[in-house]
Amino acid sequence: MNAKPVVVGVDGGPDSLRALAWAAEYASTAGAPLIALTAVETPAAVGPYAMAGWVDPSILEDRAHTMLTDAVRDTLGHEASVEQIVVRGHPAEAIVAASKDARLVVVGNRGRGGFAGMLLGSVSQHVVPHARCPVVVLPHQHADQDRGPGQ
Repeated sequence: MNAKPVVVGVDGGPDSLRALAWAAEYASTAGAPLIALTAVETPAAVGPYAMAGWVDPSILEDRAHTMLTDAVRDTLGHEASVEQIVVRGHPAEAIVAASKDARLVVVGNRGRGGFAGMLLGSVSQHVVPHARCPVVVLPHQHADQDRGPGQ
């Protein structure tokens, strides 16, 4: 019987990199495979000037692959055993879909597009009630939390 994987959503932002590190440690301890998942959402092109800002989806996917590879290497090292997956679609929906076969889903509190003051980012807000397995949401770490007491 294969162990169910730990799935972590990665968008390259600081919270997702912390989630990746946490998920890797958990997966190692639990003896579970680790899947780092990135979703590429192709913006809808609307209106007569849409083609001026249009980006080929394959270019977006290539950038996502590069970002994911760099994030895994920089966070976990060259020898990390991580399945890296890039899918097309909304990040929250991609993570929820992956949760159907997962042991655990890990996400950061806020992604690259997070608004200051939000308790949870839009992806984590969607994933928590819709996932088909337990979810860990790592809290956002402010710059002043990096320093120890009295520093």
